[in-house]
Parts: sequence; structure tokens; C-alpha cells
Amino acid sequence: MFHYLLKRLASMVPLLFGITLVSFMVIHLAPGAPTGLQTDLNPRITAEARARLEAIYGLDKPLHTQYLIWLKRLMFLDLGNSFSTDGRAVMDKIVERVPVTVLINVLSMLLIILTAIPIGVISARYQNSLFDKFTTVFVFIGFAVPSFWLALLLMILFGVNLEWLPISGLKSLNYEYLPTFDMIVDRVKHLILPIFVSAFGGLAGLSRYTRSNMLEVIRQDYIMTARSKGLKEREVIFKHALRNALLPIVTILGLSVPGLIGGSVIFETIFAIPGMGQLFYMSVMARDYPVVMGILVIGAVLTLLGNLIADLSYALADPRIKVA
Repeated sequence: MFHYLLKRLASMVPLLFGITLVSFMVIHLAPGAPTGLQTDLNPRITAEARARLEAIYGLDKPLHTQYLIWLKRLMFLDLGNSFSTDGRAVMDKIVERVPVTVLINVLSMLLIILTAIPIGVISARYQNSLFDKFTTVFVFIGFAVPSFWLALLLMILFGVNLEWLPISGLKSLNYEYLPTFDMIVDRVKHLILPIFVSAFGGLAGLSRYTRSNMLEVIRQDYIMTARSKGLKEREVIFKHALRNALLPIVTILGLSVPGLIGGSVIFETIFAIPGMGQLFYMSVMARDYPVVMGILVIGAVLTLLGNLIADLSYALADPRIKVA
């Protein structure tokens, strides 16, 4: 297993290199330039001033040279400095926002797992029941409803009309003056809508995958044999059937990591959450290339690690799988 892990980690290096190369080329070929916000609306800016700004940002060099310089910095874990007016280090800007995004994504993943898998198992066990039909409708709605539209509807309902939940930020203005218990309640209220919006689509999809896999497994001969031995139905479903149906589900969970990270851009921007997704959106709008590349690299690393964890989880889900 250790040698397999080392081999997979080594294979991730050229893949990460390819991702960074394509991303670097795409963002530099997109319309607009980092100097545009400082020069386009200023009629006094001369061509010489534009050239000086491009030299300061290193944009006067050929594209391949810019990439090699950036790649050399990346090897030393240096993502450069932001093109924004503060000129801060990209790593510092990302590090202060990563915990928020990771927290919301981890809670979203837990909500998906703890809710979708039981729903899928029950739907498969009681196929064509009222519960199964209801969850089927729920799945179609989950796939069809855009997350940004759902977020706006929930904000109007629970934030504006009912005034039950806050609609922006992670804490209230008087957060520092609240008792400890009220601080916790305030944080929870601010996280309910973003976590639900982040998990809604994944919850619908995973529950359907679980149901499909369970329907295939419970028709196998060994499930009939387990029932004929007099085992309890709960033990047959959760100990024998579910464990064998987990392999495709583990794959889906590993591949859902990039979807959650990409979804962070949407709900963090809508709910004004100071996370990595909001920073990515603002950086793209400002053509802040170093910040955009830094976030893309972190997203790529998390995606590759998610796939690796999914592969390693196969052995835990099915003891028949061994790594040569």
C-alpha cells in the first residue's frame, strides 16, 4: 500500500503541471488585462505609463517566460504578490480565507453523506413506495434547480419575508458583544443557508446513485442466501448489501470535491462569505493573475487528493480489493 501511495503521488506531479500550464494560458488569453482597471478609465495615462505598469507586473515578457518564472516560484511554494493595490502575498490572502471554504465544504460533504446514503438505501429497500416516489421528484428538482437561483429564493423566504436567518456574512454586526452561547447560535444561523445550497445538488445526485447501486446489489444471490439464513433485514441491508454498494459511491464522493470547490464561487459570492470562492471571483473580475493561479493550484491539488482518497477507500469498503 505504501509503494502504491508513493506511485500515485509521483503520477500527480506531471498531471498538476499540465493543469497549471493550461490554466495559465487560458487566463492570460482571456479578454482584459490587470492594468485595465488602473488605466482604461484614466484619460491622463500615457502609453509609457501603461508600459511601466506592464513591466512592474512582468506582463511585458513573452507568455512562456512568464509561466516559467511563475513555475519556478511555485517550486518554492511562492505564489507571488497580488496585482491589487495592497500588493500582498498571494499565499497570505489565500491562507486567511481557506478555513472558511474548507469548513463549509466539509460540513456540506457530511450533510450529503449522512442524508443521501440513508435516503438511497430506504428508497431501494422500499422500491416504488410513496417515499421512493417523493425522493425521485426531489432528485429531479435537485438536478434541475440552479444553485444561484435556489440561494436567492431561500434568501427572500427565510431572510427577507420570515426574517429567520441572516442572508450575508458569517456573523452579525454585534457578534463581539454577544454571550458565548449566542455567538455559537449566530454562527450556525449564518451557515445554514450556504451549507444547504452547497449540499443540495450533491445530496440529490448521491441519493440516486445509492438507490441504483442498492437495487443492483439486493438482487444478487448472496443477499438471498443471507435472508434464507434467517438474518435480520437490517443486518442484510446495512452489513451485506450496503458495503458492496459503496464502491461506486466512494468514487462519486471523490469526484464531487471539484464540484464543491467550484460551487464555493457561487454561494460565497451570493452570501458575501469571505472565503476562497469569493476571492477567486473578485480576482477574476480584476484580472489578478497571481491570485487566480494560486487558487486554481490549490483547487487542483485538492481534486487530485480527493481522487486518491477515493481509490484508497476502496480497500476499506471492500476487503476483496488488494493493492499489488
